[in-house]
Amino acid sequence: MENNILTKKEQYQLLKKLAYLTTLKSIINAKKDFYTFCQLTSPAYYTKDKQYLKDLCQVLQSFYQNNLINSKTDKAYTGLMIRMPPQTGKSRTLVNFCKWVLGQNQSERIITASYNDDTATTFARYTRDGIREHKNLPEQIVYNDIFPKVHIKSDNASIQNWALDGQHFNYLGVGVGGGVTGKGATIRIIDDLVKDAESALSKNNQDKIWLWLTGTFSSRNSAEGGEVKEIFCATLWTKGDPQYKLLQEERDKWYVYQVEMYNENTGMLCDSVMSYESYISLKNRMLKNELSKLVFWANYHSRIVDIEGALYKGLKTYKELPNSQIKCYIDTADQGNDYLCAVAYKEVNQLRYIVDIYYTQDNADITELKVAKFLKDNDVNLCRVESNAGGMAYGKNVKRITQDIGNYKTIFKYFHQHKNKEARILSNSSTVVNTVLFPENWDIKWPQFYDDVTSFVPGAKGQHDDAPDVLTGIVESKSNDWVSSY
Repeated sequence: MENNILTKKEQYQLLKKLAYLTTLKSIINAKKDFYTFCQLTSPAYYTKDKQYLKDLCQVLQSFYQNNLINSKTDKAYTGLMIRMPPQTGKSRTLVNFCKWVLGQNQSERIITASYNDDTATTFARYTRDGIREHKNLPEQIVYNDIFPKVHIKSDNASIQNWALDGQHFNYLGVGVGGGVTGKGATIRIIDDLVKDAESALSKNNQDKIWLWLTGTFSSRNSAEGGEVKEIFCATLWTKGDPQYKLLQEERDKWYVYQVEMYNENTGMLCDSVMSYESYISLKNRMLKNELSKLVFWANYHSRIVDIEGALYKGLKTYKELPNSQIKCYIDTADQGNDYLCAVAYKEVNQLRYIVDIYYTQDNADITELKVAKFLKDNDVNLCRVESNAGGMAYGKNVKRITQDIGNYKTIFKYFHQHKNKEARILSNSSTVVNTVLFPENWDIKWPQFYDDVTSFVPGAKGQHDDAPDVLTGIVESKSNDWVSSY
């Protein structure tokens, strides 16, 4: 009988061949897939538990390949904002992105900016050295295994400014205030223009950064046949922050990729980055004073907390809800960027206990059904709908859908608000602070609503006042306002 058992030598050779074929397949995939490239060149870091890094890689690749489409304009986004907690690999991934992009197209011209020259130089050096990395072990996969034709030009390889073979210029790293004369970019990357919270709170520093960013840096454009691609990776500190200003001025240009360290619905971002116990301990420690509170919310949740000028300070929370019927106040979205805001609450002894909030920029054809379900799910007895600018028609559509889904309990009241919005908000702000109570975790349950309330500054441009407007409407409401117009 013929012996079909392989010898140890034959087994070794077969395993070696299989390993080679597997590696070859991975190398081929890494040429066209950015996440595979990251996994192959940094396998110890891009592990399966870091799903958010896979998501980030896919967003970056889609952005580079013009596959991130703005549904409003039906055009590809030309700007990408990345907001992630510290120590989560965003800068490392951007360095890998630069390397991968230059493997796709050796004529790309990349300029990166950071808060100082040292940081910018480090970014540039990591990118350069990653391209010319040598093997430490035979089985190690390095850049030139994937892109063998891409090499750093030997006579143009300074740490901060370098080129590839066959090119005049490919990469420049510069700090805020630095010159970029004679250099044009197809891709501009901003990685932390603001050093820390103290710098973020300095108006002089903000103005200096804004002037340089919108002048010297943003003028360097050599993209042929289209706009330069811009990536802004930074902590969002305040409404004076350059990132915030850019988003307000060019909202349709920017796609925002944002992750929090902890989300009530999905849990921790990644347990190997930070455990829930460590997160709670850090949160309790940092919320004890105003400055560290700003740092916590900005770093770990990308939320703005403006210390100076914020209208609502000292907002109250509750632990238990009293027994009472539930009311709801609805303000419809008047303009394209406004929020529809529906707040369900209980009122006992002139205190208003917030029960639930629906706060969205979605279109009316989406929100009408969701508001109807919101009213039913919260067992709302009475609902007031502000009827300005189409609010009446919206409210009646919601009423019809509410009854269609079997809710005949909610009674509707429509009213017209004729008083000046900002005057109302200002004159009732102390009443809101003293009589409106939120659940203890309202910052996590309704992050956008929380941001728009706690960072609201009277008279500031580019901010949303929909949440303060509804809170004002709630404290203005009197018992006879709830008489039904059913």
